[in-house]
Amino acid sequence: MIFLIFVCGEGLGHTGRCISLASEMLNAGHTVFIGAYGYSQKLIEESGYIVEEIPQELRLCGKKGSLDLKSSILSTAKGISLSNINSVTRLIERTKPDFVISDGYYNGIIAAKRKKVPVCIIVNQSSMQDFFRDKGFLIGSVGFAVKKFYTWIYRNVNMIFVPDFAPPFTICGSNLSFPDEVKDKIIFSGPVLRKKYNKVIPIKDLKRPHVLCSIGGFGYRLQIFKTLLVAAKMDESINYTLIGGPDLDYDLLEDVPENVDIRRLIPDPFPYYRSVDVVICTGGHGTITESLSYGLPVISFPDKSHNEQENNAQFIEDNGYGKRFSYSVTPEELLQAIRSLIDDEKYRSNVSALREQALMSHGPTFIRERLEEYLSSVSDDHSHQQLY
Repeated sequence: MIFLIFVCGEGLGHTGRCISLASEMLNAGHTVFIGAYGYSQKLIEESGYIVEEIPQELRLCGKKGSLDLKSSILSTAKGISLSNINSVTRLIERTKPDFVISDGYYNGIIAAKRKKVPVCIIVNQSSMQDFFRDKGFLIGSVGFAVKKFYTWIYRNVNMIFVPDFAPPFTICGSNLSFPDEVKDKIIFSGPVLRKKYNKVIPIKDLKRPHVLCSIGGFGYRLQIFKTLLVAAKMDESINYTLIGGPDLDYDLLEDVPENVDIRRLIPDPFPYYRSVDVVICTGGHGTITESLSYGLPVISFPDKSHNEQENNAQFIEDNGYGKRFSYSVTPEELLQAIRSLIDDEKYRSNVSALREQALMSHGPTFIRERLEEYLSSVSDDHSHQQLY
C-alpha cells in the first residue's frame, strides 16, 4: 500500500508523529511519501527520510512568550492561495497514494478530496474557536469562519485519530470539540511515539539529577532559557541539557555555567527521555505526551494567549504530573519547582502510571492496522462490485 503523510510544520508534535508513522508503515512493507516544510522538513530529513517540500499553511507569530493572534491571522491569510492547493494536488497525482494521512495540514485534505483519495486527520486540538473568543468583533468573525471550515474538514475525512490516552487520561481533552455527526469517526489511538520506552538505550555517563529543557524552534521563547540559566547557577548539583531550534539567537545566551549543555538541534530526544529526571517545555502536546509517556514530570511554559497550550499545561498541574508557569517566573521559583519534581515521589508515582499505559499500547501500530483494515474492506467491496 502507498501512504502519503502531510505534516503541519508549526510545532514539534506533528513532526514527531510523522516520523513515528513513517517508520511504522515502512517496517510493515508499505511505501511512504512525506510532505513537510521548514523546521519540520529539516528535522524529518535529519531523521533519515526523504521529504517532498509543500507550501507553508499556518504561520504563527509571537513575541516575549506570547502568541500574537492578529499577526498570526494576517500572516496565515497572506499565504492562502489556490496555487498552494494545486501544488499539493500535483503531489498526490504524482505519488498515487492509497491513503492520505494529514497531521494538521489542511491543504492535504482538500487535495485528497479533489482526487477522491481516502484521507484521515490526526488532531489533538479541534476547539479552534477558543483562540478567537473575547478578542473583538473582527477576530471573532474570523473565528466563526474557522469553525465552519473545521466542521467541513471533519465531515469530509474518513477517520479522525486523537494521538492521546483515552479518557479520562486524555492530555488534550479540554481542546477537543467535534460536531455530533462525526463522533463515530473519532478514534483514540494512544500516544504516537517514535520509540517505546523499553526500546531506548539511556545515555551513558549523563550526570544526575538532570533536567531536559526543549522549547522548539520559535525565537520568542528564548526567555525560558535565560531564566533557566540563572536558576542553574544557583545549584550546580543539578545538570541541564537545553534544546532549541534554528530560529533562536543563541548569542543572547551569555555566561553559560558548566552544568548546562546547549544543543541547537537533536533529531532523536528519546535517549534523553530515558536518562533525565524532569522535562521543561512549552505547552505543546507532542513534547508533553512524549515526556509523560516516559514517566517524566513536566514543567510547562505555555505560550501566553495560546489556549491549547494553556489547557495542556493546566492538565499537568491539576493531575499532579508537574507544574505550570508563566514567563514571569523568577529563577528562584523555577529552581524550587525543579527540586520539588526531582525529590517529591508523588510526581514520579503519578507519571509512572501513564508510562505503564503507554507501554501497553502503541499508537503508530494502532493507526497502521486501522488504515490497513479500512483499505482491505474497500478493496473487498470493490472486488464484490466487480463480480456483480
